[in-house]
Amino acid sequence: DLIILRNALDLLLPKLARVISRLADFAKERASLPTLGFTHFQPAQLTTVGKRCCLWIQDLCMDLQNLKRVRDDLRFRGVKGTTGTQASFLQLFEGDDHKVEQLDKMVTDKAGFKRAFIITGQTYTRKVDIEVLSVLASLGASVHKICTDIRLLANLKEMEEPFEKQQIGSSAMPYKRNPMRSERCCSLARHLMTLVMDPLQTASVQWFERTLDDSANRRICLAEAFLTADTILNTLQNISEGLVVYPKVIERRIRQELPFMATENIIMAMVKAGGSRQVQRFLEEEVYPLLKPYESVMKVKAELCL
Repeated sequence: DLIILRNALDLLLPKLARVISRLADFAKERASLPTLGFTHFQPAQLTTVGKRCCLWIQDLCMDLQNLKRVRDDLRFRGVKGTTGTQASFLQLFEGDDHKVEQLDKMVTDKAGFKRAFIITGQTYTRKVDIEVLSVLASLGASVHKICTDIRLLANLKEMEEPFEKQQIGSSAMPYKRNPMRSERCCSLARHLMTLVMDPLQTASVQWFERTLDDSANRRICLAEAFLTADTILNTLQNISEGLVVYPKVIERRIRQELPFMATENIIMAMVKAGGSRQVQRFLEEEVYPLLKPYESVMKVKAELCL
């Protein structure tokens, strides 16, 4: 299971990096495009389209760092025996604990892990499953926020996700341009966030060295969490590669609200300068260094499951 968890994390990391890269391109291109900011979903001061996108990127960068951390922190169970005491191996090697430790290290190295647990029961601690699914749940929260913003902006007609040539907005109302990819991401993200409850419950009810009631549900929730996260990232990459912005609609909304905020020329100049500066600094200092290890996979297109 630990090998599968590690390999599954290795599959997700470059996919998340690609999503961040696509959004970074989007943010850079629109760093100076003013747009109305919202707090409480009420008109507030101006921001820029690129600066708002950096809010999304920042959350995903935290998720990328957490996925990498939990992957690198994974430890192998190693050769510990039925209750974790290594008693049978000590007997095999006639009490030579050095040989037992050497075997433990050889098996750990063979499995591709740098470290093994010193203490285990019959299994590795189920706290590991909590840590892994907590990071995936956090990714789900980030994606849900991003796609909810896109859905709201689609309603305002300021932004929309890609719309394919053969795509139909609604079977009954074909003129509609429903943000169905973002809706799908939100739906799957909510499911992903709920899955962390499974390992929490499992770890809390393990008796002594191990009970088997941890097994059947883990076969479902661990695989399901990674499959869900994988589909979410594929879909979000597709969205990120084709986001459409409507500057005229944005400008019209700004002009409606400007009398309530400040003098037009002053505030527009401030936002253009400030938004562009913040976006550029954020991308150069925090985003691009984080993406450097994934440069070789950046050109891979999204695998969208319709």
